[in-house]
Amino acid sequence: MDKNAIKKFAVWARTELIVRVSLKGVEYGITEDNIVDAAADSINGKVLTDAEKKQRMACIAEINDKGYTQVMEEVAYTWFNRFCALRFMEVNSYLPSHVRVFTDEENTFKPQIITEAIHLDLDGLDMEKVYELKEAEKTEELYKYLLIVQCNALNKILPGMFQKISDYTELLLPDNLLRDGSVIQKMIELIPEDDWKDAVQIIGWLYQYYNSEKKDNVFAALKKNVKITKENIPAATQLFTPDWIVRYMVENSLGRLWLEGHPDAKEQLLPTEEEQSVYVAGNRDPEDTKWHYYLEEAEQEPEVQAQLAEIRKEYAALTPDQLKVIDPCSGSGHILAYMFDVLMKIYETYGYTTREAVASIVENNIYGLDIDDRAAQLAYFAVMMKARQYDRRFFSRGIQPHVYVIVESNHVDKFAVEYFCNGDAKLKAVMDTIISELHDAKEYGSILTVTPQDWTMLYNRFAEITEDINISRETALIELLPLVQVAEALAQKYDVVVTNPPYMAVSNAGAKMYNLVQKKYPDSKADMFSVFIERCGEISKPHGYQALITQHSWMFLTTFENLRKKINTKTLANMVHLGAHAFEEISGEVVQAVAFVMNSSNLSDYKAKFVRLIDIGNADGKQETFLGKREQYVKAISVFRMIPSCTYMYWASDRVIELFQGKCLGEVYDIKSGLSTGDNDIFLRCWHEISLNKFSIFTGAEQTGWVPYNKGGGVRKWYGLNTLVVYWGNDADKIKQVGRAVFRNPSFYFKEGITWSGIASSGGTFRYTPKGYLFDSNKGPMIFDKGKGIYNIAGLLNTKVSQVLIGMLNPTVSLQIGDIYSIPYAKLDDNVKETVDLIVKKNIELSREDWDSFETSWDFQHHPLLRKVPTIAEAFEQWQTECNDRFNQLKANEEELNRIFIDIYGLQEELTPEVEDKDVTVRKADLGRDIRSFISYAVGCMFGRYSLDVDGLAYVGGEWDKVNSSEGGREGTLGCASKYASFPADKDNIIPICDDEYFEDDIVGLFVEFVKTVYGAGTLDENLKFIADALGGKGQPKDVIRNYFLNDFYADHCKIYQKRPIYWLFDSGKKNGFKTLIYMHRYQPDTIARIRTDYVHEQQARYRTAIADLEQRIANASTGERVKLKKKLTALQAQDTEIHTYEEKIHHLADQMISINLDDGVKKNYAIFQDVLAKIK
Repeated sequence: MDKNAIKKFAVWARTELIVRVSLKGVEYGITEDNIVDAAADSINGKVLTDAEKKQRMACIAEINDKGYTQVMEEVAYTWFNRFCALRFMEVNSYLPSHVRVFTDEENTFKPQIITEAIHLDLDGLDMEKVYELKEAEKTEELYKYLLIVQCNALNKILPGMFQKISDYTELLLPDNLLRDGSVIQKMIELIPEDDWKDAVQIIGWLYQYYNSEKKDNVFAALKKNVKITKENIPAATQLFTPDWIVRYMVENSLGRLWLEGHPDAKEQLLPTEEEQSVYVAGNRDPEDTKWHYYLEEAEQEPEVQAQLAEIRKEYAALTPDQLKVIDPCSGSGHILAYMFDVLMKIYETYGYTTREAVASIVENNIYGLDIDDRAAQLAYFAVMMKARQYDRRFFSRGIQPHVYVIVESNHVDKFAVEYFCNGDAKLKAVMDTIISELHDAKEYGSILTVTPQDWTMLYNRFAEITEDINISRETALIELLPLVQVAEALAQKYDVVVTNPPYMAVSNAGAKMYNLVQKKYPDSKADMFSVFIERCGEISKPHGYQALITQHSWMFLTTFENLRKKINTKTLANMVHLGAHAFEEISGEVVQAVAFVMNSSNLSDYKAKFVRLIDIGNADGKQETFLGKREQYVKAISVFRMIPSCTYMYWASDRVIELFQGKCLGEVYDIKSGLSTGDNDIFLRCWHEISLNKFSIFTGAEQTGWVPYNKGGGVRKWYGLNTLVVYWGNDADKIKQVGRAVFRNPSFYFKEGITWSGIASSGGTFRYTPKGYLFDSNKGPMIFDKGKGIYNIAGLLNTKVSQVLIGMLNPTVSLQIGDIYSIPYAKLDDNVKETVDLIVKKNIELSREDWDSFETSWDFQHHPLLRKVPTIAEAFEQWQTECNDRFNQLKANEEELNRIFIDIYGLQEELTPEVEDKDVTVRKADLGRDIRSFISYAVGCMFGRYSLDVDGLAYVGGEWDKVNSSEGGREGTLGCASKYASFPADKDNIIPICDDEYFEDDIVGLFVEFVKTVYGAGTLDENLKFIADALGGKGQPKDVIRNYFLNDFYADHCKIYQKRPIYWLFDSGKKNGFKTLIYMHRYQPDTIARIRTDYVHEQQARYRTAIADLEQRIANASTGERVKLKKKLTALQAQDTEIHTYEEKIHHLADQMISINLDDGVKKNYAIFQDVLAKIK
């Protein structure tokens, strides 16, 4: 199946259909901004027919209720669904007319329905109209008419997909469907015909991809705190379940229930070893319907076997027609369709004929619900097509499945209710209850609880009114019957519940959903997938099965501890721990999945079977490992009750389980969350943004002004990632004024401790924090000493032992305080503790040396390539040796710590001390990176941020040193001679970047001078070549360096400084008409005026002169030379035009003499000048 083609078509088709449907709306006086009077008889001179007027009024009424955008979206997807359904049916020869709607027999876009129009036998077809349109050669109009008649004719057999098109969807059917480039033509062209043979796959992927753009929009809005409305929940949560996972869930729930009651059927339903081997090898026979994903039960203790035997007596009494199964979040029907296949095998073993089985499955067994109209349509269609696949005469049998869209009762016609109840008090009470319980049902979906009723009484009443002639009859059937059907499906209990529920944080839902979940599901309220774990249990029978695929966080996070305790009162049959990449369409580690099967019975000593696939990095590999019966574990459910927080560490050895029975880290150390500022945009900055005369590290005033702040970060052990500061002011006076701050554990503020990243992988990385820091409430919590010593615990936490134990407690991407609290603690004797402390202190020292070697550290002294050698090549070689020595020493130290703690924890059988290079978190030398950082340091020296005469930061805000000058001692002109004697800082804080050396302070010229100053004039050319080679460019060294400054320097700078640049690039645009850098901390209100007068105007004058010179040269040039000169002239003219436009923008800002406050940070200050600055990427 060509998924790329399907995606390309579906994404494009959604946009195209919405546009085309909207254009039809314009034709009828309906636009987003204006709607012509609903009662109008004509639009734009076109007289409307009675049918058009009625449809138009219905459309306007719907827009008034739902909004223009939503209605256009709904009409577009209604036609999309119909087109897809018709295409599937014609390819598979399922159309009752046996006439293709979109193609001819050769699959060419020549609709057979047009050529066969006069021979068609369709209900409702007006043959006179057909002849009239044919004779008038109105082929497009004829095709639209035939398409609508065909859809209406299919209503008789597929009412759930092809509703009668007498409403506004007919009115808004796009024109020109036969043209090249139409949705129909593209559908045929892009999606191979063979891909339409599998209804479940093609429909599922079309539905997912059709929603993908809308899904992106919903999540983009969510970032702006726009909650997910009931209309957008389907797009936000839709995820097509991989086929093999569906098979696993259905076979091990529905299939298991049947086999446990009817073990004699195993021979017919399960594959032999030989058949399984053939299947695993990839030789898949389409006729093979055995259950290849069924997991055999682990061997149980006698007591458990006796309990199972009693339960299975109930299963044995079941007949196939008594089974009730449901997918309460059916999506496009994948699970329902495979349930159908499994049920067919069950019926077959029980002796039913195919026709009998199909009818019984549709009538008695399968139920499906979804909150989304289009999904319910597709699920309904998938079930009906599955029935047609098994029984070619199924359409003639008049049977409809129990697959429904969840409807709400908000606008029920009260007259229809009165008519339906017909004065019967009992009926009235029942309907009132249903209407009350289904109010706002689309807000909640299948989590709604509905009271069981006398459904037979209700359906008997619907049967009575079917032939009635009362005016309210049709309304009652259209509005009330769906309510009753949905209510029944929600109210009854099921033998088997299988679903892939929505994955959505409840906090992102609307207020109604949020409030209901908080009240009704307090133990699972964090996410909708966890709510559905509970809900599926509620609708299961006492010994029923439920199977779900969800995110795996419920197994580990402390948020779900009470949910796990509830689950532990049931019987987990088996589990497939999928981890990341189970859904091939989702990259990254965000969706970490688990599929599991659970029985409602409470068998505490039952031994469940687990398959661990989280270390396999692709979807196909996971399936192959499962089929190969590898990575399987067996664990009694009772074990989980003995583990802290009841986490599901099913793969833990007996020794690890034993460790968790002892004392834990949280009993010995204080593990605390800290500050929540209430508004990080106001109070958090990167340290390099602020003026250091207010930074506690530099002022020595430990608890005032800006102070260091731990808030997680990336992967780094021992020391570092110190980039953030928080404005503490005077005892948090400003933070307190905002009123939203939360000060957790303030007695621990500014104390020495250990911190870690909130988002962590591979067991987390832990870092030493000296005194003077604050720490975050969520990411960046800390561990504090209780007299046991802080260094030895840092040693433990950065070992393989800790990684394994944390991985057991929580293998998700979010490392929580509760996980660290629950790590087993082993007391060290004094000698071992002393050894560990010495190693850890050395590791912190090594890591600190590495961290401080780069300018992102506030303790950075000078660039590591500044050495007393004549060439930068020699400097790099020395630096490389230094880095390797540090790396190797740290690696050896970490291996020694591993040995110590592996022995202490008794894990010699499970762990080895070796550390891989990738897990050592100090940096090795990297020529490309280090040369770029050398260039960055040079720019810092040009601006006076650094100096060759002073270690560390020379100037970061405050008063720029004053000296006398020819300009009358203007502040900020020359800088301090003593501080910048070796290499003077730029006079005006403006350094141009040009494609030639137009200015005396041209950045390349200054850089060349810097290299000469550092390494000497004698080796200048050699050093420039070395730098150019490291940058990877071609040409003369100065040209390569200039090209780097023009094209790559600023992107590197923004990356290093986390999109908070301290050097600002004034940039006229893509033509490189004008570029110049300034240093934010030296900015003055007149800086932009000086850029304009001293640089922009001068550059404009140069362009004018150069253009005039080129024009004269072209006039006197030969033909060959003239072509080259004209090309150069065109480029210059483009630059001149660009800088002219730029001058107008910069003029406007220059006149304002704007001041900035460094405390506001880069984001706010940069935005003031965004029209003249380069975009931060």
